[in-house]
Amino acid sequence: MPARAVARSRWSVSVIFFVNGVILASWVPHIPAVKQRLGIGDGELGLVLLSMAAGAVCALSAAGWLVERFGSRAMTTAAAIGLCLMLPLPVLSPSVPSVAFALLLLGAWNGTLDVAMNAQAVAVERHYARPIMSSFHGLFSVGGLVGAACAGLVIWLGGSPAEHVVVTTIVALMLVAGSLGFLLSERSAGRGGRLAAARPIGRLRTLGMLAFAALLTEGAMADWSAVYLHDELASSAALAAAGFAACSLTMAAGRFAGDRVVGALGAATVLRASGAVAAAGLGLALLIGTPAAAIIGCAMVGLGIANAIPILFSRAGNMPGVDPGLGLAAVATTGYLGFLTGPPLIGLAAHVTTLRSALAIVVAACALIAVYGSAAGAVTPSGHPETAASPATPSGRGVVQDLPTGATVRGSTRA
Repeated sequence: MPARAVARSRWSVSVIFFVNGVILASWVPHIPAVKQRLGIGDGELGLVLLSMAAGAVCALSAAGWLVERFGSRAMTTAAAIGLCLMLPLPVLSPSVPSVAFALLLLGAWNGTLDVAMNAQAVAVERHYARPIMSSFHGLFSVGGLVGAACAGLVIWLGGSPAEHVVVTTIVALMLVAGSLGFLLSERSAGRGGRLAAARPIGRLRTLGMLAFAALLTEGAMADWSAVYLHDELASSAALAAAGFAACSLTMAAGRFAGDRVVGALGAATVLRASGAVAAAGLGLALLIGTPAAAIIGCAMVGLGIANAIPILFSRAGNMPGVDPGLGLAAVATTGYLGFLTGPPLIGLAAHVTTLRSALAIVVAACALIAVYGSAAGAVTPSGHPETAASPATPSGRGVVQDLPTGATVRGSTRA
């Protein structure tokens, strides 16, 4: 494939990752307005928001099969357009059930896009024969920062949430439309009308466990860093927000530097060091117990965890003998479960002990990555993940098992 065509494909996938971040971050700032408009409390709001996560998890196993059956290009196209079109619905929906249903659809399209665009990223990475996955996820982080900043600016200027999400949808669709023509048209062989179960078996199970720990950490930082600074350390609201901001900024920076670091040191080394940096940073911050230490600790977590998901997704998409979409779906499903269950688990532990003690769960998750990071496998001098592992066999060492048409698709129990 000509180098120019590969470069255009990389640009196209980068745009999709960026738009994904923009769309998700454009919804979050309007949650308080939706809560006020519906007249619901925190408990009911939590249940409504859970529907988005439920939609994502339910879509992941089906997304793996769809990518395998129709190709990552077709599914990236459909999911990117669907996600953009879903953005205004939760803001415009008039009732609690309709908002919950809109978020269910938003989550389902997001889960599908997560698998499809990462499968595209894996295909582009193969043409480069060196690590480039972190740069895609870095652009997702940048998209999140841009989306949140634009939403905040609109709110500050007195614009309505409806106007903001409609304009964002139009601009996002224009960006998506301009990039779709350069997506790779590679597709795996279909399975003749048979469904496949994406189950994390063998090395994929370990990758899923590490993704669970990484996304548990991301979810905990998003939900509990500001609460810890404000309630436990008596920080002001503005200073409390600085914790997650520091985490987000170092995560974005770490992802843009990640490809070069992974190419030089290898995926396993980077993953182990990443977990160690995050665990040490947060652990020391909890022991010191000052606002400054907490913010520095959050920054170290962001830097440490930045390249975990890119590395794990790249490895899952390159697992020998496993279709990229199914491998990604298996690992992503398990990882998203960490993102969903981690924050409530920390809340329950904080209720029994203290939030400072409960955040030790996050330290343990990062330490797990440091200990088992070798599961990411070696990276050859070309930067391509090793392919020496044994391919999937009928004995069940891989991820794919055929099921008759109409059978239940069983995923692992994740984004």
